[in-house]
Amino acid sequence: MTAASATHESPSRERIEASILMAAEQVFSQHGYRGASLQVIADQAGLPKANILYYMGSKQALYVRLLDRMMRRWNEVLEDITPDSDPAEVLSDFIRTKMVLGQRYPEGSKLFAAEILAGAPFLSGYLAGELREWVASRTAIIRQWSAQGKMDDLDPRWLIFLIWSATQHYTEYSAQVSGILGRDTLSDEDVASICAFLEHVILKGCGVSQTHTPVVQADR
Repeated sequence: MTAASATHESPSRERIEASILMAAEQVFSQHGYRGASLQVIADQAGLPKANILYYMGSKQALYVRLLDRMMRRWNEVLEDITPDSDPAEVLSDFIRTKMVLGQRYPEGSKLFAAEILAGAPFLSGYLAGELREWVASRTAIIRQWSAQGKMDDLDPRWLIFLIWSATQHYTEYSAQVSGILGRDTLSDEDVASICAFLEHVILKGCGVSQTHTPVVQADR
């Protein structure tokens, strides 16, 4: 085997880390932080336990990285907003992206919810620091939209919390939703209908007219 072919066949760091994160997300969501072990995660990923420690550092570091990844997926759609952005476009895309990501990555979504319900023992610093600053910066822009007459004057923090929680419901309470609807999973049509409903209620409640076709950014 040539050096070139060996390099080609050897898994890249990105692929190994992706395998670890996927396995860890499943194990943590099933067993919780305390019930999960690095050995089980390694077995799920098909790797030696030593590889988990080498690439991730520790069980806690791996767990926090999963939680951080989920939050960044959810909120990336708001990263580039400015006072000149269209509130209808931004809010619609935020609702749809958050909804689709919850359906696409249910283990990560449930893992995050479990951490919050436990009192956020591993995320308290992030919530009080980086995430608080993130919300404050988006709040400032939304207040500028209100000042420009683009939407009603309301507290943007409650708006962000509402979108987080309203979309999260369909993942965290999926058993309730499925039981009432009489099917195991939501169809694409269900998700589209839910998004349209949430957009109508939230945008109308904010005094924003929906005037565009949203683009869901979910391939992250």
